[in-house]
Amino acid sequence: MHLGWLARIAVAAMLACGSLLVVSAPGAAQQKPSPAAIAAAKELLILKGGDLPFNPVVYNVIEKVKSVFVPTNPNLGKELNEVAAQLKKEYEPKRAELINDVARMYAERFSEQEIKTLITFYKSPLGRKMVTDEPKIIDQSLNHVENWGNELSDQVLSRFREEMKKKGHDL
Repeated sequence: MHLGWLARIAVAAMLACGSLLVVSAPGAAQQKPSPAAIAAAKELLILKGGDLPFNPVVYNVIEKVKSVFVPTNPNLGKELNEVAAQLKKEYEPKRAELINDVARMYAERFSEQEIKTLITFYKSPLGRKMVTDEPKIIDQSLNHVENWGNELSDQVLSRFREEMKKKGHDL
């Protein structure tokens, strides 16, 4: 079991955003959030650091697309890098679009008042501690899960071999 960098970013993003994406009290969620609720949700997202996992998305997409052209056009490396640099500047506003989309998701699940209450929490000393320590805990937990999964895999592999040996097969 090996989590690549993209999987780690995805898990971190889900944890960073998803830690608040729980079902709130019945009737509290809005079907179509107001602009004020979306703005508050955006403030919350940024305040809690939930926007950070999205920072490299535009850059990574451009690099991934560029890497499609490099193997078949190795002599165009310089020009492909120039185009990539140009596109990174051109597409940087897409990051804000993504943040706004995620903020809307918060605003669809939480009322404006709930979001304001969460903002108050995240501005408190305990909330600031959560913002500081949660990414470390997430990274630590991802490393733990990866190591734990590898250990379990080794145990299961040994058991397969042991059980198959009982059946007359040496794996």
